[in-house]
Parts: sequence; structure tokens; C-alpha cells
Amino acid sequence: MNSLEIQQQLFQLIKTKLPAEASVADEVAKLLDISSDSAYRRMRGEKAITFEELYTLALKFNISLDQLMNIEASGFVFEGNLLNSKTFRFDAYLTSMMHTMAYFNSFKKKEVYYLCKETPIFHYFNVRDLAAFKYFFWMGTLIYFPEFKNKKVNLDEYPDDLFAIGQKVAGLYNQLDSTEVWNIESWNSTLHQIEYYIDNKMFRSDKDALKVYEATEKLLNHLEEQARRAYKFNIDDLEKKPLGKFNMYFNEIVLQDNSILILLDNTKMASVPHTAINYMLTRDINFCESHYHYIQNLVRRSTLISEVSEKERLRYFRRMRERVEKRKKSLKM
Repeated sequence: MNSLEIQQQLFQLIKTKLPAEASVADEVAKLLDISSDSAYRRMRGEKAITFEELYTLALKFNISLDQLMNIEASGFVFEGNLLNSKTFRFDAYLTSMMHTMAYFNSFKKKEVYYLCKETPIFHYFNVRDLAAFKYFFWMGTLIYFPEFKNKKVNLDEYPDDLFAIGQKVAGLYNQLDSTEVWNIESWNSTLHQIEYYIDNKMFRSDKDALKVYEATEKLLNHLEEQARRAYKFNIDDLEKKPLGKFNMYFNEIVLQDNSILILLDNTKMASVPHTAINYMLTRDINFCESHYHYIQNLVRRSTLISEVSEKERLRYFRRMRERVEKRKKSLKM
């Protein structure tokens, strides 16, 4: 790859990191303090960029020079943030997620593959009482914020503004075409979490625990209806107007890892979970292509239960409901 090709590849990468309606030339001109015409000349390869300009652009847009120059390396470059109980704010976390979903939706082609070790995080925000429980669990048990130490789950204390942002996140996710690969364990982690909180008397009351189970059933009903129709719709939309496509697969063998692959026009991005609800992102071409082929192979070995395979779909959701019902009866007893 010669210097001209590398320079053109740089601006192609920058384009993938901007909203579809944004002007690459305007953004580059503003960042480098040059005219739009000078930016266009660099984009066309008529003027070589300097090392200082390369550094500025790579730093601003989180571009790996190894990836840009196609240098074979033993590692992959990821970007993201580390959770810190002193600086982390859940509202900022949700707002960032909302902006990310909006960014994805700015592209013409937008498709998400989700390998569901547990229920995809976006779905929780559809139902208030379930979203509230997960909030207490994440903050108090997984991330262990000091102010949540020994704090019982009180569903009434879940802030309205957090639920409102979460609903926007869910609504934006619903607009994306998605393929989700589920297995029999995808619901168990949440059910185990609820049971753990019940056993350790970490709910304000059994009524709150029962509400969380009922919220789980409500979300199961919503997911099953989406699978039946093979498209997503907002949970409070009585007309069930179709939004993004919904391909739901069931895999009985492989446990998933909650990783996500995003296809945006001609670009692939991979998102890998770490430290509870945190994710790190990479656009590394080799990693994303490998992950894409792995997912395609996994999908071929899974059963499509959206729109078709009604018997398998009913069987899957019946098993999930039976588990919830069993725990509800145990709680009432």
C-alpha cells in the first residue's frame, strides 16, 4: 500500500466514524484549521498530509495506525471507558448509549448481531420494574457502588429520568435490523439474580419481587410477539407498527458471550463486553471479519424461531415462562 492509498484509507475510516449526514471535509477543515478546499485536496490525494496532521486526525477519531497501514500485529486495538465508582453516572451511561444508537441509525444500512449470553441490555429498558431491578443489581452487586451497600431494592426509587432515557435507547434499538442468537440460559442469569436477592432479603418487600417477575413475563410476551411477526415494535404501541427486522435464533449447544457486531453501510464494528455492563469497541478489519464469519457459522447451526418454526418458538417461550411461574409460586408460598 503506497502513501496515497494510505491517505485515502485514512479519510474513509474518518467517514465511518461520523454521522451519515456529516461532511468529512468540514470536520477535517475545522480540526486542522484549514479551508474546506484544502481538506478536499487532502481527501483526493492532491496534497499530502503532514505527520502532525496525521497525528491530530488519528488521535481525534481513534484510528489505529497499524490498522491504517495494514501492519500485521499480534493484538487488536479497542476503544472504550473503564467504570469508576467515583466518576460513573448511570444517566451519563444511558445517554451515551442513546447517542450511540442514534449514530447507528444515521446510516442507510444498519444491522446488529447480538450473541445473547443473557437478555440483550436494550430489552430491559422496555419494562420499568425490570429496568429498575437491573439498575439496583448493576449498581449494588456488579459494580458495587458504596451508596448501594446494604440498600434494598425499592422499585419506587428508580428515577423517572433514567427510565425515560432507557425507553429512548430501546426505541432506537428497535429501529435497527437485528439478529439475536439465544439459548436456554439467556434468561437464567436474570432469574438467578432475582432469586439471589429474594434469598438474601434484598427486596424491600415480596411485592416488589413479584412485580419484577411479572415485568419479566411482560417482556417475554413482547419478545415472543416480535419473533412471531419477525419485526420489532415499541412495547407501548397498540398498533404494533413495524420498525427494524427481528431475526431470532435458538442455539441449544453454544453458550454466547454478549458480544455484538454492527454493520453500517460498508463498515463492520465489534463490541465486546467487560466489567459488568461495560463494552469496548473495535473497527479492526481482521477482528471484525473473523467475528462476522464466526457469527454466520453459528447462525447456520441455529434454529430460526422468528416468523417460521412456530413449534420451536412456542416451545422456547413456554420453557421460559414455566421457569418464571415456578419462581412466582415459590415466592407466594
